[in-house]
Amino acid sequence: MCLAGPVVHAEVVWKPGMLEFMIATLLRKPSTPRSYRDRLTAPLPGPRDLYRILREGGFRGAAEDADRIPVLRRGLPELAPGATSWTWIGHATYLVRIGGRAVLIDPVWSRKLPGVPARVTPPGLAWSELPPIDAVLISHNHYDHLDAPTINRLPKQVPMLVPAGLGRWFRRRQFTQVTELDWWQSVEISGVRVDFVPAHHWSRRGPFDACRSLWGGWVLTAPDGTRTYHAGDTGYGHWFTEIGQRYPGIDVAMLPIGAYAPRWFMRPVHMDPDEAVSALSDLGARRLAAMHWGTFVLTQEPVLEPYERIQRAWSAQGRDAGDLWALAVGESRILP
Repeated sequence: MCLAGPVVHAEVVWKPGMLEFMIATLLRKPSTPRSYRDRLTAPLPGPRDLYRILREGGFRGAAEDADRIPVLRRGLPELAPGATSWTWIGHATYLVRIGGRAVLIDPVWSRKLPGVPARVTPPGLAWSELPPIDAVLISHNHYDHLDAPTINRLPKQVPMLVPAGLGRWFRRRQFTQVTELDWWQSVEISGVRVDFVPAHHWSRRGPFDACRSLWGGWVLTAPDGTRTYHAGDTGYGHWFTEIGQRYPGIDVAMLPIGAYAPRWFMRPVHMDPDEAVSALSDLGARRLAAMHWGTFVLTQEPVLEPYERIQRAWSAQGRDAGDLWALAVGESRILP
C-alpha cells in the first residue's frame, strides 16, 4: 500500500450510458461502516454504570505524590546506524526510531485535555527536540491519544496512519497523506512495515459518535527484523495471543499499565500492571516498556501506584529486571 502516488490527468469523454454505469459502480463499492460496535469485546458502560461510579466518588483520584514520578529530560541520545530507540514522552506517547525512521505514536504535548486536570509531568521532550518525523501513528480517537493542538503543530505532509473511519478528521485539517487501516492491514514506510492490530477498547470523540471509527495497536517491523508493538489503549484479553502468533519475536512491547481503577468499571478497556505482565507473556515478547500512567490523572488509583505495582508484578514472575522498562518521563532505551 502506497502512502502517496502520482496524480494522473486525463480527458474524460462522455458516452451514452456512462453516468448509469458510474452510479451502479458506486452503489456496488463497499463503504466505511457507520459503526464498529461489532468489534467490541465488552458492552459499553450504561447509565447504571455511570450512576454507580459517580455515587462512588467519580472517575479521578488525587494527584498526591505526583512529584515522585520519575522525570529524566535529557534530550534524544545519539543513535548508531542500525540501532533502534524508544523514548517515552509521557502517557501513551512514544517516539520510536527504527529502521532509520522516526515514528511518533499517539502524540500528546498539550498541558490540558478536555475534561481532564492538567498533566502532572511535562512532556519528556520539548517539541523543538523532535527529529523530522517520518510517520505518525494514532491508536484511536480518545482525547488522551488524539490531541488536536499537538496534531495541528505537525507538517501537513507528514504521513498519518490512522484507524479505519478516522481519516476524515485528518483530511479536514489539510493533511495530505492519510492512510486508514482496518485490523491486520499493513503499510510500508521506507522499508519499515507497520501493521494495525486489534485491541480491547472502543472509540468516541463526541456525544453521538461512539464506535464510528476503529481502535487498535501497532506492530512495527524493521528491515533487519527488529519488531516492536504499541498496544494503544486496551483491556486484557484474547487478542494478545493472536498478535503474538501473527508477529513472533517482538523485541519490545509498549503496554499500558495505568488508568485501571475501579476495576469493575475499567477492566474491559484498561489493563492493570499484573495484566500487562500477562499480556507480555501472551505476546511472547521479551521486554515491557510501560506507558499510560504518570501524566494525566484519569482514574482513581494513586498516581504512583502503577509504577510500584508493575515492578512487584515483574519480580513475582521472576523475570530479568533489565527487561522491564519502567521508564522515567523523557527516558530513552536503545537496542543495537
